[in-house]
Amino acid sequence: MLFRQLFDPETSTYTYLVADEGNGEAALIDPVLARVDRDRRLIEELGLTLEYAIETHLHADHVTGGGKLRELTGCQTVIPEKAPATCADRVLQDGEVLQIGEIPVRAIATWGHTDSHMAYLVNRDRVLTGDSLLIRGCGRTDFQSGDAGTLYDSISQRLFALPDETLVYPGHDYRGYTVSTIGEEKRFNPRLARRDRSDFIELMANLNLPHPQRIAEALPANAQCGCLSETP
Repeated sequence: MLFRQLFDPETSTYTYLVADEGNGEAALIDPVLARVDRDRRLIEELGLTLEYAIETHLHADHVTGGGKLRELTGCQTVIPEKAPATCADRVLQDGEVLQIGEIPVRAIATWGHTDSHMAYLVNRDRVLTGDSLLIRGCGRTDFQSGDAGTLYDSISQRLFALPDETLVYPGHDYRGYTVSTIGEEKRFNPRLARRDRSDFIELMANLNLPHPQRIAEALPANAQCGCLSETP
């Protein structure tokens, strides 16, 4: 398996390239529109064929590159079930397995940050957690139909049920971390370790975070797979 972690410093977003080196099939998870040229160039250099552009959820802080990649490469765009978009080629249900060549990618519903969020268990040994579980943190729950209790349940019952050695690759990082493990996050994540559900809900209700700077642009664009509306 070829696995690469790519970073957009403007939005602190991670994009992941997963590929079967045997047959050259590849997928990008959470591509960023501003980094499409970089990602496509890498795929071409490595001799891969992009089959899928996959979203963990509809993002509020950046515009997805999924639609542009579909236009340039002919790949399929893939979104989670219940995501408020009609543009995608494929919708993944909880528990569904998408094959990238011989590499299984299993969708795990991890609602709470939004009401249509998936994590992806790749090759049975690493999980791409999107904006649900971050390294020593978690996604916010104060907009996009977020719900703190649901997020706590998703992380504690679904992600923390994975083996402790499972690698954790988040959708964002703001402090320079790149990878963790399920075991580490159980022990050291300050929002989750030694907190019960009610403590977590109270904590999340008092974060008082500003909204993402690009939310007004990103949400409507991402409902159309990253197609930006042109001003008349």
